[in-house]
Amino acid sequence: MDSVVDLDSVFWRLAIALALGAIIGIQRGWVERNEMSGTRVAGIRTFTLIGLMGGLCGILSQIFSELFLGLAFVALAIIVIVAYVNRQRINTNLSITGLVGMLITFLLGALAVVGEPVLAASAAVITAIILDNKQEMHDALTKLKEYELDAALRLLLISVVMLPLLPNEPMGPWGAINPYEIWWMVVLIASISFLGYFAMKIGGAEKGILFTCLFAGLSSSTALTLQFSHLSKQQSGLSGLLASGILLSCGTMFPRILFVCYVVNAALVQLIWLPMVVMMLGFYLPAGWIWFKHRSQGHTEPEVKQNPLVLSSALFFGLVLLVIMLLSSALQYWFGDTGTLLLAAISGITDVDAITLALGRQSAGSLLLTMAAMGIFIASAVNSVVKMGMACVIGSPGMRWYVAIPITVSVSLGLATVMMMV
Repeated sequence: MDSVVDLDSVFWRLAIALALGAIIGIQRGWVERNEMSGTRVAGIRTFTLIGLMGGLCGILSQIFSELFLGLAFVALAIIVIVAYVNRQRINTNLSITGLVGMLITFLLGALAVVGEPVLAASAAVITAIILDNKQEMHDALTKLKEYELDAALRLLLISVVMLPLLPNEPMGPWGAINPYEIWWMVVLIASISFLGYFAMKIGGAEKGILFTCLFAGLSSSTALTLQFSHLSKQQSGLSGLLASGILLSCGTMFPRILFVCYVVNAALVQLIWLPMVVMMLGFYLPAGWIWFKHRSQGHTEPEVKQNPLVLSSALFFGLVLLVIMLLSSALQYWFGDTGTLLLAAISGITDVDAITLALGRQSAGSLLLTMAAMGIFIASAVNSVVKMGMACVIGSPGMRWYVAIPITVSVSLGLATVMMMV
């Protein structure tokens, strides 16, 4: 035998394999706790021993041959099948979930020993949660509509299948086009509409809108503004709540800018923190007032349209982003540093993080700090105005004033603060 086994490591990994079997066994034993002794195929003791068996077989496969582990799994599968067939004589329950759980427990025990104890522990916990939420999962499935399932599958298609296939490298004129980044934005916008749909369906108007806004504020408040503006046209009664959600999400852009600047070039924060805080409060305070005013209007079950995944809006936004990326690169190529402010204004139409990161890096080198700070402010102000335009053009009449007035005041106060600091 050429293999050398670390006994201390093996001991603890066997203990993990035993514990993982016990975790799943406790859940299965609790479910079948009222059944007579001897009528259960497997309980806590059996599952615990299966986890230990998987761990032991994993060790033996390392010492002798990997084939040993495969043969042991086949043997266990045969025992499980025999037990299932015999049980059918006294019980007409056709479910094989518990038996599949036994096979998974064996594999997790082996996985814990052969080198992936953390992965095995995570999988064991997830397995136990799935087994324990049988009724909840069945109830959710009965409430799921066909068009909702179709939307979920389409979202998986454009994210899990298509996104990894795209090249993640600069292409086209001036290297301005990155297919992966553009499609990632499409996926992001589609995901926000998808999550917002189910958040409102499950949590009601108030909780659903709040959840969606917090999520979008950390990723793409522009995308949320687009989706909520469309929704306000369809459900005008929610215009107030939707407007407060847009303001809340958009206000999160400013602390995000400060964080990016601190990471890239902390000196920038000293120049832009005051206008960013002023503009943030200009969004948050009206958002809180509008939310408080409309939250008690009884919108507990909003009418949710059959469009949980608005791909058309996401694709259009991706096309706009493509055009802006080309224009931004062209301006930088033609005008160099003199086009910094114009580049910031154009970039702010769709995104602020990218231009903030670029100017932050350049300010650590050849670009003046004041120029970088002014460019970041212009990008954030333009981005805010663009969102206001989306809400006014696409949104319902009731939403327009709730969004236009706070954003106008916020941008004006930010501009006044910058002028005072110059």
